[in-house]
Amino acid sequence: MPRSVLPAIDRAAKGRYNCAMIDFINETRFAFDPAPLEAIADSLSDKTIELVLIGDPAMRELNKERRGIDKPTDVLSFPIADFPRSPLGSIVISIDAASAQARSFGHGAEQEIAVLFLHGLLHLLGFDHETDGGEMAAQEERLRERFNLPAGLIARQ
Repeated sequence: MPRSVLPAIDRAAKGRYNCAMIDFINETRFAFDPAPLEAIADSLSDKTIELVLIGDPAMRELNKERRGIDKPTDVLSFPIADFPRSPLGSIVISIDAASAQARSFGHGAEQEIAVLFLHGLLHLLGFDHETDGGEMAAQEERLRERFNLPAGLIARQ
């Protein structure tokens, strides 16, 4: 999304902020407003989604604990069992990876967070680009175009 659509907000650092569909936990010093991600979330689910921003050290620890991979990654998704009024799950994004990827691809960190959020959300919904024969890639591309986002993770490979 254009920078004006995903503005960094003028509030510093760590905290918890609630939007209608997104429960946002910021464990970094990066100022980010998750409200513009609501349109993406709303277009795919009527459930609450937890979005957590962390740094690479915490992401490395989480990736090692949950996937047995001892290195940081850009985004992890953790679905929650479906029951009435349950949240959809959690999306954890490394701001260090998001910032580096944004620089590498020539767009802002806010846009990269939106790309990673979309990718993570599709995983929460049950898509798996490693096994679905291109179904997740097609969904990601359609939604990137709809929300005016740069190339997504699958398209970059």
